[in-house]
Amino acid sequence: MKFLYNLALFKATILLPIIGLFNKKIKLFINGRKETFSKIEVLKNKQTIWFHAASLGEFEQARPVIEELKKGNNNYKILVTFFSPSGYEIRKNYKLADVVCYLPLDTKSNAKKFIEIVNPKMAIFIKYEFWPNILNELKSKEISTILVSGILREKQLFFKSYGGFMRESLKAFHHFFVQNQESKKLLNSIDFNNVTVAGDTRFDRVSKILEQDNSLDFITEFKNGKYTIVAGSTWQEDENLLVNYINNNAEEDENFIIAPHNIKADAVLELQKSINKKTVLFSNRSDKNLSEYQVFIIDTIGILTKIYANANVAYVGGGLKTGLHNILEPATFGIPVVIGNKYDKFKEAVDLVKIGGCLSINNQKEFTESLLKLKEDQSFRNLTGVINKRYIKDNLGATEQIINYLNNKI
Repeated sequence: MKFLYNLALFKATILLPIIGLFNKKIKLFINGRKETFSKIEVLKNKQTIWFHAASLGEFEQARPVIEELKKGNNNYKILVTFFSPSGYEIRKNYKLADVVCYLPLDTKSNAKKFIEIVNPKMAIFIKYEFWPNILNELKSKEISTILVSGILREKQLFFKSYGGFMRESLKAFHHFFVQNQESKKLLNSIDFNNVTVAGDTRFDRVSKILEQDNSLDFITEFKNGKYTIVAGSTWQEDENLLVNYINNNAEEDENFIIAPHNIKADAVLELQKSINKKTVLFSNRSDKNLSEYQVFIIDTIGILTKIYANANVAYVGGGLKTGLHNILEPATFGIPVVIGNKYDKFKEAVDLVKIGGCLSINNQKEFTESLLKLKEDQSFRNLTGVINKRYIKDNLGATEQIINYLNNKI
């Protein structure tokens, strides 16, 4: 298996640049990695703590740990690496990091070169990023390696009879901070007992959102005191349901704010054209009386969290096909959340659907029924929001446990 893994990586180094000629995301993936080794040179012979996140969601789990760690260890440099362009492109200018770059492909030569240059005091991986060659290199140099907000599943290679080389790479970890008892039991089953069930650091992250100023003048003007549904990080399949509801069920006393995942001009224009209610774009708002519009399309990034603060109900996209986006951000404001039916890989979604704070829908009929019930039944809506707010509060504290451990190891 180890041979096949390295063979696959070798083939990827050849094929990906070719694919990148026709795929913008792969092109970013390849071109961004060309800068990695030059960027990390500034960390040579420095005291560095390295955080690695697959993408944006995992970065949000790393963020509270970085912020707390930086408070008491300002003499350390912070390196943040990403696997995915969707994470790197949005957080490449993160102020608390000294260097933000892509993780190189996990070939033996890249792993050796990367670790030799950075030589981190500590390496912190987020959730489920496991790269065997890099982990083996960290282990060989006896570098403290930690997993934060880890999630493990029985289907993963570690727990298969033929997954020995992956199990071996886990020996690089000095400690596993996992989100749930199931992950702990799985690690225990393959003789890893250096495990703490700490929960998910994102709860600490989103709870701090309540402490910031979440007001936006243009959203207040648009909302104008009306009942407002915010649909965040929507994909085409989400928007199809939403547009159908808006066109056929929306009354004049309810407003809609849509923040699409794809904010390319042609896609946004297509969305706007499909809606038969009066619709305005964020990019064209300056000379408009926003209170005259019923639908507001946010064709920019970086303000969705503050927009959720103004919602009566949130629909979070990605749960019908592509991968559910962050439901904790709207939940922390104590509002009901509606999602698609593909959420089983997201513990917080599984939990909230089970206890009634999050409504999962399978089709247009269920989508429409859920939104109508939430609008018409204020008691139900309020109770659903309270469940979400309480769930956030009950799951705080992961960051403190992790920081206490890290500070004792630095």
